[in-house]
Amino acid sequence: MTASDVSHIRNIGIISHIDAGKTTVTERILFYSGETHKMGEVHDGQAVMDWMPQEQERGITITASATSCRWGEHRINLIDTPGHIDFTIEVERSVRVLDGAVAIFSAVEGVQPQSELVWRQADRYRVPRVCLINKMDRLGADHEHVLRQMEQRLAARPVLLQLPVGTEGGFSGVIDVVEEEMIVFSETDLGRTVERKPVPLQHEEALRNARLAVTEAAADFDDQVMSDFLEGRAVESERLKLALRRGTISCRIFPVLLGSALRNKGVQPVLDAVCLFLPSPLDLPAMIGRHPGSGEAESFSCDANLPLRALAFKVMAEEGRRLTYVRIYSGRMKQGASVLNPGRGAGERIRHLFRMHAHRREEVPEAVAGDIVAVAGCQATLTGDTLCDPEHPLLLEGVAVPEPVVSVAVEAKGAEDRGNLLGTLDYFQWEDPTFRVHEDKETGQTILTGMGELHLEIIVDRLRREYGVQVKTGRPRVVYREALRREVVRREVFQTIAERRPEQAELLLRLTPTSRGSGVRIILPTPVAPITPELLAAVEQGIMEACHGGCLTGYAMTDLEVQVVEVPVEPGVAPSEPVLRGAAQRGVVLAAREGKPMLLEPIMKLELETPADYLGKVLGGLQQKRGKVEGLDRRGEMEVVRASVPLAEMFGYMTELRSATKGRASYTMEFQGFDEAPAEVQERFGLAGKGRSGGITSG
Repeated sequence: MTASDVSHIRNIGIISHIDAGKTTVTERILFYSGETHKMGEVHDGQAVMDWMPQEQERGITITASATSCRWGEHRINLIDTPGHIDFTIEVERSVRVLDGAVAIFSAVEGVQPQSELVWRQADRYRVPRVCLINKMDRLGADHEHVLRQMEQRLAARPVLLQLPVGTEGGFSGVIDVVEEEMIVFSETDLGRTVERKPVPLQHEEALRNARLAVTEAAADFDDQVMSDFLEGRAVESERLKLALRRGTISCRIFPVLLGSALRNKGVQPVLDAVCLFLPSPLDLPAMIGRHPGSGEAESFSCDANLPLRALAFKVMAEEGRRLTYVRIYSGRMKQGASVLNPGRGAGERIRHLFRMHAHRREEVPEAVAGDIVAVAGCQATLTGDTLCDPEHPLLLEGVAVPEPVVSVAVEAKGAEDRGNLLGTLDYFQWEDPTFRVHEDKETGQTILTGMGELHLEIIVDRLRREYGVQVKTGRPRVVYREALRREVVRREVFQTIAERRPEQAELLLRLTPTSRGSGVRIILPTPVAPITPELLAAVEQGIMEACHGGCLTGYAMTDLEVQVVEVPVEPGVAPSEPVLRGAAQRGVVLAAREGKPMLLEPIMKLELETPADYLGKVLGGLQQKRGKVEGLDRRGEMEVVRASVPLAEMFGYMTELRSATKGRASYTMEFQGFDEAPAEVQERFGLAGKGRSGGITSG
């Protein structure tokens, strides 16, 4: 594949809130590009991209599906991502490897909680976006309100490139502001035929104003456009498009289009905009990797002639075999080639390469820089791992993994189920970094931990359907975190018997509580002989193990800085790695017990929509659940409540809400952070209630 071929690749994702129409848009893209010959519908359970039985039954996307299609000269690698908060890792790992995205908003509901979350994920990785305001045919559709919400809630600068022809049920097409033409979509062939016509007289003034606004936005990225704009001269459409492309790739503006995917209107212009405004792999800034040994940074460009560097962003288990999705950033990947996973120090063999079409695959002999493919043969590679040329090892930045917040106990029903349970759960852990399995030391039960009730419900359902493992489940429980109230300094002297002789290690540790959401930070001293970097790595590992296991309740510690102040040794004699690791682990646990530990509980950000008649009852219910109302808004005839509520209070809330509002209210929620649990929860786990922070204790 030549550089000109790579310039025609678009690696894009479709991101939005649940139910904004992502999968419906994807099905139209596949249909209009000739990839499929029949449109699948989400509400019929026939969507090509929603291939899992659970997706087809529930009408939601659970796993990010990849497909490839052609549009004109361009090849589009497309990932359809979930909108449900429980499956946010699917969005996170997809956004990490995308060059651009199509963000979809409902013309009725506007910017919703998960819209904000996926937008922030795209911001974090600086992914350029084209936006589609979908469902323009629905009652209450208001694209101008959505544009205002984008400015206010997303801090984005939307640039409207189309005007609607007709409103709500009368929506029949759009006006192309740049080309100054009306676009209509045929009703007789499912919107395949697209006609461009002169703009009707009644829309000319609105078009003039809209084109002026587009020109003003484009002027920030082209001096000639700026000059023409200031002097009142018309700007030709090709120059406008080039300026808008520059602004879009820099993530400073976001082109906005209008449509109704379900009614087959407005999808082809989205494909045109993807090819026109979103970047190819060659348009992106140089990637940065680090050498595994020294940590030294190295930058490289998207070039097939450089050594191979690829990122594994998704692993799927199929009948016990792994299929690994990779994004190739430089070099070539060939069938039969040997590659290195530098993060795990493991060699891998590329047995087969596939271009994926939802759940269908096309085998290819080679893939090059800029491509997204699936690989069979990798045994040790997991999400976020790098694959590279063994002669030129380099580590790429991985994938940010959110912490799971809900757990459930499971028990195998029969002897055969018991034998297969743990092995099968391992497959799910390969696939999903937010899914964890551990054994409760007191009860011996197997505990599954994930992002929410639906997440764990899907895992249990897949156990039964795909692997024939029957389990009984307990009630879902909240996953707490431990944190300290005060600083502790502790000198830990750890003794053990190694190779039939006593061995000792000593550490001086300082544990300091930090702000909410800061996680765990470890500060190590500079290695001075006889203390080597390898010995300090063992100390760091011991600290991490202690933090993961907690000091009293078994829940992980967070919001904590652990500083290794000194590692005293006799001249020329250094303790072994296992002894230092043991000293660090024991020292952190015992020090934390002196730091007045407390429990933190997960807090969720809630957006609830209810008829005005039930608002008082809904607010009263939230107050009983320790909810804090942070804002009230109006959306058409509905009241919108924004609040933060402890997750522990939200189990079964949908049933309560439907009962209180006769089924007319609904809500969505996303993880907001951890905060101090109430005194009764602290006491249940044997911890003191609220106490004074501050002060230092030495041990």
